[in-house]
Amino acid sequence: MKRTWLYPLIIVLAGCAAGKVLSGKKPVFYIIGDSTVRNGDGSGKNQQWGWGSFIDRYFDTTKISIQNHAIGGRSSRTFLTEGRWDKIFNNLKEGDYVIMQFGHNDSGPLDDTARARGTLKGITDDFKSIYNPITKKQEVVYTYGWYLRKFVANTRSKGGIPIVCSPIPRNDWKDSKVVRSADSYAKWAKDVAREEGALFIDLNEFVATKYESMGADAVKPFFPVDHTHTNLEGAKLNAEIVVNALKELKPKKLDKYFKQ
Repeated sequence: MKRTWLYPLIIVLAGCAAGKVLSGKKPVFYIIGDSTVRNGDGSGKNQQWGWGSFIDRYFDTTKISIQNHAIGGRSSRTFLTEGRWDKIFNNLKEGDYVIMQFGHNDSGPLDDTARARGTLKGITDDFKSIYNPITKKQEVVYTYGWYLRKFVANTRSKGGIPIVCSPIPRNDWKDSKVVRSADSYAKWAKDVAREEGALFIDLNEFVATKYESMGADAVKPFFPVDHTHTNLEGAKLNAEIVVNALKELKPKKLDKYFKQ
């Protein structure tokens, strides 16, 4: 099936303040993603934090609004189908930023009775029609890359700047090395960014490299509950890595909004 809409350059930057989309004269830095970006209600329950909760401290919020719309348990697919992306898209304006990180929840079944949040693997335009037992409706499910391309294209269509991130690594080690998803979601996120000419932050690689420099014993306390969700210090470290990458990428005019 041929694409029915264009997928241009998009740099998605989503913000740090949760809640309803707020419009105004200031540009908005939107953050979208899953629980590794914003966990629960963003208050650190169960010692779990996402990196998006700490991005605002690096910006002059008198000049730019930071909105973190990431939410736990969502995949690239369900962030769209639940209408969460539409609320952002309807308020996007020229000069806004959107930063996106999905992948941790995309590998699940397409039609399981618990969440039905999985996406097809890869970045092609393949699709599959399923009966969604949650919504009790037929649904066409696309690949992980298809959903990322839509976020990118939608952002650019409003004059926004999208940034694609690969998912942060889990606390899984083999032979003193952090296990990457370099042959799956990290690769696919990178491929989409390259294909669409979007800015890309390889968080999977950057965070894994940082963990390895620290060693497994030092990293272990970052994951008090499971091997996926970071605590306060782990999330702060990941936020710092994101911001350092942004400063290297230098998205359009973003540098003037950083705190000096």
